[in-house]
Amino acid sequence: MPRSITYMFYGFLLMAVSLSGCGYNDLQGLDEETNAAWSEVLNQYQRRADLIPNLVATVKGYAAHEQETLEGVTQARSQVAGLTLTPEALKDPALFEKFQQAQQGLTSALSRLMVVVEKYPDLKANENFRDLQSQLEGTENRITVARKRYIEKVAEFNKGVRFFPTNLTAKYILGLEVKPNFTVADEKVVSTPPEVKF
Repeated sequence: MPRSITYMFYGFLLMAVSLSGCGYNDLQGLDEETNAAWSEVLNQYQRRADLIPNLVATVKGYAAHEQETLEGVTQARSQVAGLTLTPEALKDPALFEKFQQAQQGLTSALSRLMVVVEKYPDLKANENFRDLQSQLEGTENRITVARKRYIEKVAEFNKGVRFFPTNLTAKYILGLEVKPNFTVADEKVVSTPPEVKF
């Protein structure tokens, strides 16, 4: 075999070995997994947003004078609906924070609505309302699971972007940066144990 072909063969072999160690494919895979996890988070948020008009309409029939709370839920839902966060937009931490705050506002508005509902025993006994409430509770659980999966995927992705030698591939070849992750809305509230009174 001529020497030039031998050198080319060894050159290709060396290049293949070095590329396998640079993490190019791993980073691409992690990026796709992170985007898929984010899509599932959005899917669950959309499910919640779709349930809210039915929930508000059902409560309106029983609690017409609780208009302020009902309007708060509707307004919070419209703020959330006005924000769409694509996987590409995840590169903007300010936009991610705005999205997270809008979702937290909707969660808070729904909590206030459930407090209002406690005043109406007939409403709580209504089969349609119980079904909607059950679906909403299930959706909140799904949101929690989807966010947990996203947090795990982002942690894995961010390690690949920050650890050597894949950080070189991420920065210089793929142009990848660390992705933002969910944070606790109010760390003081979370770190303070609830006070129980009897």
